[in-house]
This record gives sequence, structure tokens and C-alpha cells, in this order.
Amino acid sequence: MRILIWHVHGSWTTAFVQGGHDYLVPVLPDRGPRGRGRAQTYDWPDNVIEVSPEEAADAEIDVLVAQRPEELNGVSDGWLGGRRPGRDIPAVYVEHNAPQGRIAEMRHPAADRDDVVVVVHVTHFNDLFWDTGSTPTRVIEHGVVDPGYRYVGELERSAVVINEARRRWRVTGTDLLARLGEEVPMDVFGMDADAIGGIDDVRQEDLHGEMARRRVYLHPIRWTSLGLSLIEAMHLGMPIVALATTEVPEAVPPEAGVVSTRLDVLQDALRRFVHDEAAARETGESARAAALERYGLHRFLADWDELLEEIAS
Repeated sequence: MRILIWHVHGSWTTAFVQGGHDYLVPVLPDRGPRGRGRAQTYDWPDNVIEVSPEEAADAEIDVLVAQRPEELNGVSDGWLGGRRPGRDIPAVYVEHNAPQGRIAEMRHPAADRDDVVVVVHVTHFNDLFWDTGSTPTRVIEHGVVDPGYRYVGELERSAVVINEARRRWRVTGTDLLARLGEEVPMDVFGMDADAIGGIDDVRQEDLHGEMARRRVYLHPIRWTSLGLSLIEAMHLGMPIVALATTEVPEAVPPEAGVVSTRLDVLQDALRRFVHDEAAARETGESARAAALERYGLHRFLADWDELLEEIAS
């Protein structure tokens, strides 16, 4: 089928477009948020087709996959040639993020809308916390393209991946890095990581190789849906040390690493993995097995194919 989807989250979209459909991705000359087009730092297959507003307006579209409120309202008008999302074109809304604010006020922008077939949450945590009212929900957990077992662990350091670490600060646990790095040096990767002394602007393929050179993966994020970099680190075969927040306790089983809300426990785990290479390697192998079973690409695409067929019909 032909699916219209904006390029919003690169890592998630990279997995999504591996299916057997044609993916129409809006593009504008400035390649800004409203029209990024094909990814510049990820490898996407040829069935991902960039479309201008004029091309999208004339295109045959079986399903609209929305990821932001403006894609159901306003923005989509100029791209759909007057066709209404959820009325003239079946629409599904993918929610990537954990809700913000007081728990009684966590109202989803697609709540109580009869023009949205279903809100798809990427974690069970999101489904639990978001209030979608009468709009049906479905959970399709993340899947990632397997980068392969690449663990080397030659550097007695931890790897951390955080985008916009300085701006997001407490949300991403940036304030915890100094304490968690007291005994075990760390390297922080991600967008704007250089603002806190990290390493910025690394292509995904190169990033995976750099992560795998470090002895352990640290996930200090307090409040997020579920960082795909964590799942990728597990696929690489890295042992995990992570805050026990949001979906992480479900994603990282005990044999895959150490998950806790206690910083002293996390510090001990970092120290143990750095000084015991055999334990780090064994734990990383368990992490990879767990990730392949739960977050494998085949399961992810099969779940989406089932839902897309329901929606299109």
C-alpha cells in the first residue's frame, strides 16, 4: 500500500520503512520539520519516495500515519488536496513520547476524535499514562534494524547517547552525568553533545561502532518513552546500566544489565563492568538475545502490517 508519513523520528522511521510498502515522505526546499524528506544520516530503501506538496495532493494514499497534531489539522490540508485525514483517508496517530505534566492533565491531542482510527503507542508505559478518552489505542513496541553483534569493549569507559543534553537537562539525566562519571569515564554522543563536552554529529553507522568500543552502555534518562539508542546498544551486545524509569524495567531484563533508581547501585555496576570484562561480555550477550526477541524488526513490521491492513480496509 501507499503510506504518507512525515520524517519526524529518524531511528523509528528507519525501522518503519523497511516494510514492503511505498512510503511517501513530504519534502520542502528547506528540509525543515514540515518537510525533511529522506534521511540524510540513515540508509533508507528505494521505496521511500520524496513528495512535494503538489505531488502529495495528487497521490493515491491508502493510509496517513500522523505523528504530530498538525498532521491531523492544518498542515495536512496543503498536502492532501482537500482530502480530510480520517474522513477521506484512513489515519492512525503514532505517539512516540511520554506525556508531560500532572498525571490528571495528561490528555492526548487525539483524545475523543472519531477521525483517528487508533492511537499507536510505542510502549506500554505510554499507553498507561496518556489519556486518549474514547479514541482506541494499540501498542506496537519498537523494532530496530539489527546492527549485528559488534561489541569490542576495548575502552574502559561508558557510552551515553543523549540528544540536546544541555537543553533537556533533568529530563535526560544530564545533571547525573558528573556523579555517574566520577570513577568510570564516559563519552556522550548525540545532537548538541559538544555543548557538554561530548561528541556531536556522528552518522548512525559510525555511532554504533563507537558505542561498541566502550565497555558499558549508560542510560541516565529520567523521563522518556524508551530511547532507541538503548535498544540499539543491547543489539550491539553491550551490557546496560540504566535508571529504572518509564519503560526501562520492562525492556532490560536482569540478565542484560543493572536497572535501579539508586545512583550508588548504578555506580557500582559501572565499576564492576569496567573492571570485569568477562562479566561485561556475558551480560552484553544476554542483552542482545533479549533485544532480538522483543525488539526484532520482523515482529515490529508484522505488527504494523496487521494494523495497516485493518486501517486501510
